[in-house]
Amino acid sequence: MGDNSASEFWLYGYGLLLQTNEFLATSQAMFAGSGSEDHRGTPEAPGRVVTLIERSYWEELTDHHDSAPEKVWGVAYRIKPDKVAEVKDYLDIREINGYSIHYTPFQPADGSAPIRTLVYIGTPENAQFVGPQDPQKLAEHISKSQGPSGLNKDYLLGLDAALEELSPESGDEHIADLARRVRALEHIAK
Repeated sequence: MGDNSASEFWLYGYGLLLQTNEFLATSQAMFAGSGSEDHRGTPEAPGRVVTLIERSYWEELTDHHDSAPEKVWGVAYRIKPDKVAEVKDYLDIREINGYSIHYTPFQPADGSAPIRTLVYIGTPENAQFVGPQDPQKLAEHISKSQGPSGLNKDYLLGLDAALEELSPESGDEHIADLARRVRALEHIAK
């Protein structure tokens, strides 16, 4: 793996962390959805956010798409040594329910050596994990959900835009499809 020393700490970002991209690259992992009662929804009406899951678990699910890509686009953030403990504490609280910590190689888009990054992977035991849903019903749910961190549709549309900005190859079929459906619903509602 790359020449990142033991003193360096890198974080793999996707979802909301992707929307503040600073370093373009790819990593192998899978995408699924989970509910969000504390950010983009409420306990009564959970929003939907992206969650990385193990490919082996994804293969057991029934999805509305033919296949999942071999890689998930994201960003790697190099955390300053004096901020590592603070960042880990923040993320452990934010990602505490139903996630496991993994270290995975992150392949920069420029072809340089892989970087060892920390990534939170969703577990099947996560009570908020909702798995595959009918895309139109999911888009309708997202267009109506809101939580303390804002509108669920803003999260989705921001994620779609961030993926498009990363690279022409970085699009996610599921995210793009949901974004189109939510935009269509918004157009109809006007």
